[in-house]
Amino acid sequence: MQEIKCPKCGEVFQADESYYAEIIKQVRDKEFTNELKSREALFQAEKENALAAAKFESEKELNEKLTKKDSEISELKNKLDSFNKDKELEISKLISKMNVELIQKDADLSKLKSDNEIVLKEYQLQQQTLKEKYESQLRFKDEEIERYKDFKVRLSTKMLGETLEQHCEVAFEQLRATGFKNAYFGKDNDAKTGSKGDYIYRDYDLDGKELISIMFEMKNEADTTSTKKKNTDFLKELDKDRKEKKCEYAILVSMLEPDSELYNNGIIDMSHYYEKMYVVRPQFFIPIITILRNAALDSLQYRHELELVHAQNIDVSNFEAALFDFKDQFSRNYELASRKFKTAIAEIDKTIDHLQKTKEALLSSENNLRLANNKAEDLSIKKLTKNNPTMQAKFDALKIAQRQK
Repeated sequence: MQEIKCPKCGEVFQADESYYAEIIKQVRDKEFTNELKSREALFQAEKENALAAAKFESEKELNEKLTKKDSEISELKNKLDSFNKDKELEISKLISKMNVELIQKDADLSKLKSDNEIVLKEYQLQQQTLKEKYESQLRFKDEEIERYKDFKVRLSTKMLGETLEQHCEVAFEQLRATGFKNAYFGKDNDAKTGSKGDYIYRDYDLDGKELISIMFEMKNEADTTSTKKKNTDFLKELDKDRKEKKCEYAILVSMLEPDSELYNNGIIDMSHYYEKMYVVRPQFFIPIITILRNAALDSLQYRHELELVHAQNIDVSNFEAALFDFKDQFSRNYELASRKFKTAIAEIDKTIDHLQKTKEALLSSENNLRLANNKAEDLSIKKLTKNNPTMQAKFDALKIAQRQK
């Protein structure tokens, strides 16, 4: 038991440990409660202050952010306004440019339309002119045909033939100066072979080389002639004349078989009878010459190219022949040189072998001389008189005599 004095009344009383612990517990609980309340109040005050400070800082930060955002929004708005103004200006310029281009396009379309109308009118005019030209040519051909028919009625057989020849000759002479400057056209007067054609045509290029040659035969007869001839009756003789006079083509200018649709349609190829053979009416006399001459001119370039290739082939052949000749001569010379070279090599090998043997003999002789020299240098009186008492005594006596002198 312990004595405890009351601090209030001064009374002293005893208390065991349990009572003492109870008193201490009461005091501690009250102090703890008071301390807890005090600390709770302090914590609450600090909490409220912290909340107020946090609220203030948060509001301040929020206001700063709002101010910054307002500034950014204002700046973006200004940029957007500026961008919109620039775009509106660009769009305005683009619209103006498009309007100008559209106006230009309209002007170009109008001009193109006008040009097309002009071209169409020119084309129509050309068509009309061409139509009139061909109609005029057709009328001329019809008149020419009628004129030939009239000639046939009025002229004899001989005159018909002569008139046809004269017609062809006049037609050619009218175009000689403009279309056939380098051509020959004349009567075939060479009858050495027993027959001859009527006319021979030859044309030449600027170098004087023959481009084309044609044997012509002109045939005609009157309607009253009792024996009617056919064009094919004259082809064999004409082909013979062509070959004898070395002409490339043969052409029968004929008024025979006047009702034949075959011959009246134009230029007839008779190559199924004889090669390079044609039958024409008189109105196609100049066209057939022009067609064949133009074909020859077109082939002239290819002929020149073939001649060039032929010349090049000859050059190549000559080069190859010269090359083969050189190779053959070089091969023979090489073979001769090779044989002589091999002979020389063999002789050199023999000389080398002989020199090698001489060298070995000299080396052997030198060795023997060296051995002899070594033996001579190693030779002495002592070695000579060794095992020879007689010579040893003589040399000893010679030495004593030399000392006495």
